[in-house]
Amino acid sequence: MANTAQSKKRARQNERRAAVNKSRRSRIRTFLRRVEEAISNGDKSAASAALTAVQPELMRGVSKGIFHKNTAARKMSRLSAKIKKIA
Repeated sequence: MANTAQSKKRARQNERRAAVNKSRRSRIRTFLRRVEEAISNGDKSAASAALTAVQPELMRGVSKGIFHKNTAARKMSRLSAKIKKIA
């Protein structure tokens, strides 16, 4: 339990940041899910459009410290490879 004023303030700040980060992570996952759904439906044009939409969201997540840079790069690479496999 926080005792000092500084630690109490830090606890409040951490709660706020956690809520913001959760919201951002959820938003990015929604964008990723849209790409995955388009891939599973076999719609290459919709999948590539969704991929272009998810790219800035992922990079924003990296700059905000939600994802590691390599994690975002790996996700983009794997999604684009899956889209290329669509006939």
